[in-house]
Amino acid sequence: MRTRLNTLFDALLPVIATLAALAVGAVMLLILRVNPIEAYAALWDGAFGSTNAFAETLVKATPLLLVALGICISFRGDVINIGGEGQMIIGAILATWVGLTFTESPGWLIITVAMVMGFIGGAIWGGIPGFLKAYFNVNEILSTVMMNAIAVQLMNFLLRGPMIDPSQAQLASKIPQTARLIDAFHLARWAPTRLHLGALIAVALALLVYILLWRTTWGYRIRAVGQSPHASRYAGIKVPRYVVLALLLSGAFAGLAGAVQVYGVNYRMITDGSASGFTGSAGFNGIVAALFGQLHPIWSIPASILFGALLVGANSMQRAMQVPSALITALNGLVVVFVVSSEIWRKRRQRRRLAVAKEEDAPPKQSPPQVQKEAAR
Repeated sequence: MRTRLNTLFDALLPVIATLAALAVGAVMLLILRVNPIEAYAALWDGAFGSTNAFAETLVKATPLLLVALGICISFRGDVINIGGEGQMIIGAILATWVGLTFTESPGWLIITVAMVMGFIGGAIWGGIPGFLKAYFNVNEILSTVMMNAIAVQLMNFLLRGPMIDPSQAQLASKIPQTARLIDAFHLARWAPTRLHLGALIAVALALLVYILLWRTTWGYRIRAVGQSPHASRYAGIKVPRYVVLALLLSGAFAGLAGAVQVYGVNYRMITDGSASGFTGSAGFNGIVAALFGQLHPIWSIPASILFGALLVGANSMQRAMQVPSALITALNGLVVVFVVSSEIWRKRRQRRRLAVAKEEDAPPKQSPPQVQKEAAR
């Protein structure tokens, strides 16, 4: 019973952390003389109050889920990918190039090639830090962050030159109408919202990532390397190869998220000069969604929807309650801090329980012969 309760508590820990963050946010709302109940009711209504609101939540959750799937792979392989922002940008650039180059091709063909190119672009951008980590022991946190900066500057260069829309600065030309994820499959006819096929693609890929990690040899080896590189090497697994593979696949899913963002939402590259101007910080928020989902591809689906709801609903709360935009940023930051902290605490609890279990299973220590004689007397 104690084991089951511990397992249940660990599973609910991210939810508890989110509620704790919202409780701290309620205190901040009270300081601003805003009724927290009314504010959170506005947040809920903005995220789930109507068909259009729920569709916006799913649209916001789609890139988060795709990035989260890549994070599940890399973190299971014990490599930390902080480069989702840059990988999204590179994937989007290559996908946009496809749409602007092959304008006369059928829409379904443009979409297919663009998604593949986005996947490849993100894989390249994630594979470079993976190669440096595996063969030169370069810290992947630093290298992925630096790759973010390179991707942003490349994007700014392209949007001010080769890919610029003559009528609007810092905007790329639009992809063809037939190559949009909502138009090519006629979703707008029965769903007059911004919901597009990318949401279904993300859910289908979550199932595939689950199969990859728990039903294939590659997935087993990635997880084995993440658990113990030394034991994996002793077992004959080529550890550097699977370190590269973990970061390569992680970057690939982030690159696909960038392609979906272009073909499903913006219909072109768009930025304010920073990475978040295009990604909406999905490259970072996807990490939190993956941690919230316990680094499990299936559980990352509701986790991404939850964070999509927080992002969409927080904007609605800001408009309805007239609270400062800084409060919305702080509220999202609180959720991130609490969820990440809960993951650290969960791992410490697991290590503590494992240590206790080892002590209980250990054979009792034998007393020295002299002590035994004294005890007998």
